[in-house]
Amino acid sequence: MIEFCAVTKQFPDGTVAVNDFSLVIPSRKTTVLVGSSGSGKTTLLRMINRMVDPTAGMVKIDDTDISTLPPVKLRRSIGYVMQNSGLLPHRTVIDNVATVPLLRGVPKKKARQDALGLLDTVGLPRSLADRYPSQLSGGQQQRVGVARGLAVDPNILLMDEPFGAVDPIVRRELQQELVRLQQQLDKTVVFVTHDIEEAFLLGDQVVILQQGGFIAQVGSPKQILSAPANDFVASFIGAERGKRALHVESHGGSDVLVDSEGRVAGVLVGNNRPVAAAPTPGGEREAQGEVR
Repeated sequence: MIEFCAVTKQFPDGTVAVNDFSLVIPSRKTTVLVGSSGSGKTTLLRMINRMVDPTAGMVKIDDTDISTLPPVKLRRSIGYVMQNSGLLPHRTVIDNVATVPLLRGVPKKKARQDALGLLDTVGLPRSLADRYPSQLSGGQQQRVGVARGLAVDPNILLMDEPFGAVDPIVRRELQQELVRLQQQLDKTVVFVTHDIEEAFLLGDQVVILQQGGFIAQVGSPKQILSAPANDFVASFIGAERGKRALHVESHGGSDVLVDSEGRVAGVLVGNNRPVAAAPTPGGEREAQGEVR
């Protein structure tokens, strides 16, 4: 479990990124921090591995104040995946994945063998192991980044807008891959994004942030969609003026879910009852019927 206790971060130029922020991040769940630029989400993420230290307050992991832990040792025990993969361009795929285990003293042969296994885990062929990052597609690079983040089998995986630099089709594939990995590996994942749809798809717990790290609402996707805490949340998730309201139209013998702007949200199957189109963790739908 990760806990932020009245955390404040003020940078040397006087900017207050977060102010008196408190939150419990449950273990073995995916918590998504979502907000626009300036909401402090990346600053909060980087406090967990001490890439940023708070000006005031405390961050705890399993009741241990992480300020008492050596930063380098802490970072090597936590997986970290960033937006542009952050791969070392002069190292091959297998050596990128094996980097942290080697730094922790794992024998080279074992580290490389484990790295090959991680390529399997993230859905990459082993034939890519000896290629360099520049020889990979953007989606492949991000998968290598995820493999590297998992290389020390961390309990905690931090992901800072990891899918923001790829095209929409690849992004969707990577999102579904993360859902699958979480079901398989059962990590404590902290994920940062500015995309509310991505947050609702991936998050067991979603934290909507306003400027300065103020929590506008925290809850499951279902809780937030069904009861936005205020006008800001309603606007942020697109619920104002009924934008997320769905109705059923018949087209070609099928019942189609359509939103308030006429866009198709899904197709009803089964009992033909109206369903909510909000995705929940694992890609399932919170619904009485089934949507595809």
